[in-house]
Amino acid sequence: MPLRRRRTPHDAVHHPLFARAYARWSPVVDERAGVAAHRRELLAGLSGRVIEIGAGNGLNFAHYPATVSEVVAIEPERLLRRHAVETAVRAGVPVDVVPGVAEALPVKSEAFDAAVTSLTLCSVGDVRRSLAELRRVLKPGGELRFFEHGLAQGRARAQVQRVLDRTVWPLLFGGCHTARDPLGAIEAAGFEVGVYRRLRVPARGIASPASSCVLGVARRPAEPERRSGP
Repeated sequence: MPLRRRRTPHDAVHHPLFARAYARWSPVVDERAGVAAHRRELLAGLSGRVIEIGAGNGLNFAHYPATVSEVVAIEPERLLRRHAVETAVRAGVPVDVVPGVAEALPVKSEAFDAAVTSLTLCSVGDVRRSLAELRRVLKPGGELRFFEHGLAQGRARAQVQRVLDRTVWPLLFGGCHTARDPLGAIEAAGFEVGVYRRLRVPARGIASPASSCVLGVARRPAEPERRSGP
């Protein structure tokens, strides 16, 4: 497997209290808030080799289709990575859980057919570098599947998000930021954005600062054809 080890601390991200709470409650929230259905939609139709960043405790693993030959799942948080390893054993496709951070992926360039980012760009240290790394490791023409929460539509809600991001929200939720613009960041990173839709999670009931989401697909542009002669 084309892993390329970089000098990145395996436990560069460490949120033990949040990780314990997330590992316990995220499966419940996935079902009650409808997140599991969004995960299935996110991963439907994938094939070949896939890299997933911020795999958490492995909630995506059960939804990868059998057409996927291998998943390399990057998770920097020690406790969540341990849970992900346990979840990988029960997955229907081969999953290799690897320590690392999104800003310095420990894999070779152009090694994957697809990449997955799922509720992850909110908490990475550097969104631009993380997306540049995903572009690097994708084959030309490879897909980026994304399911992310971010900046709400509406001035008042967006202002509340910005205030929370500057104060308590990242401290309480493992470095999460609610007011980032994942779709804009993906476009700025040089991906060609395809079909996507905006959604609210949960679809009904009380909204949280992280309820505004976007789910879709982008693509690393294919390399231009080279002329063989004059």
